[in-house]
Amino acid sequence: MIKVIQYDQSKELAWNEFVEKSKGSHFMFMRNFIEYHADRFLDSSLMFYDQKERLIALLPANRSENILYSHQGLTFGGLIVDPKITAPDVISIFESLLMFCKNENVERMIYKKMPDFYSGTFAQDDLYALFRCGAKLFRRDLNSTVDLTLPYSYSKGRKWAVNKAKKESIEIVGSDNFDLFWPVLIDVLSRHDATPTHTVEEINKLNALFPENIKLFLAVRKGVVLAGTVLFITKHVVHTQYMATTEEGKDVGALDYLISHLMKDEYSSRHYFNFGISTEQAGTVLNEGLLAQKNAFGAKSTVHDFYEINIQ
Repeated sequence: MIKVIQYDQSKELAWNEFVEKSKGSHFMFMRNFIEYHADRFLDSSLMFYDQKERLIALLPANRSENILYSHQGLTFGGLIVDPKITAPDVISIFESLLMFCKNENVERMIYKKMPDFYSGTFAQDDLYALFRCGAKLFRRDLNSTVDLTLPYSYSKGRKWAVNKAKKESIEIVGSDNFDLFWPVLIDVLSRHDATPTHTVEEINKLNALFPENIKLFLAVRKGVVLAGTVLFITKHVVHTQYMATTEEGKDVGALDYLISHLMKDEYSSRHYFNFGISTEQAGTVLNEGLLAQKNAFGAKSTVHDFYEINIQ
């Protein structure tokens, strides 16, 4: 029988060490990332131990009333498992998880599946376990991802923009000055009635905690920022957490040039380059214009799934 316990601070070291060696390890699952916004969520993360008291899985989670969520402060989550774990083990973990939820008066669980490309290998044991538990798919977002290990090509318009930018004396630089980029980002998002998920104070804090995983790159001309992107970087994946360009930058193809440099030069040795989702309203609306921009870089569609389990 799998033992389930709720995480507390005394388990921080054990949690972090397990994340580092897990299948699909991601810095977002480290405790100091999960807890940067601890005031917004009631953390209810869980740890799973086998009969020999070995830690075999984690579930970053929070609770709101009688619902247990794959942590709402994370883009994705789901079960984090030891690389040696097999499907029967995952089924047992889910059975123990559901029993734990019943005992804790949890009526529903929302499970956010980690997109497979983050694992660097096949990792769908949890999907089978979810099926066995009667889980229902209720949301599906559409990601755009380039496999950098396979041939890919830009659209004609994207090639033109990159070539134009190369003639404009634009310099691509890495920077830790997020304050330079945030006004550009806020201005662009405000046109779509949106704001950055992170404040500039939060992104500075996270960058200080994870300097190798969170990086800012800028396209600059004569000291003026024309475009920028914040990257979240793991062993296998480079993800564009934020991208933005000024009107001047748009005119000269600055963002196209920046992204092309990152894909073809800076991070060409990574497996995947991910542009994030192009869906809105819980996956029911596809922003076709946004999708087309990403496809123009050679991106293909992958999905990010959300499941619901009724427990009581």
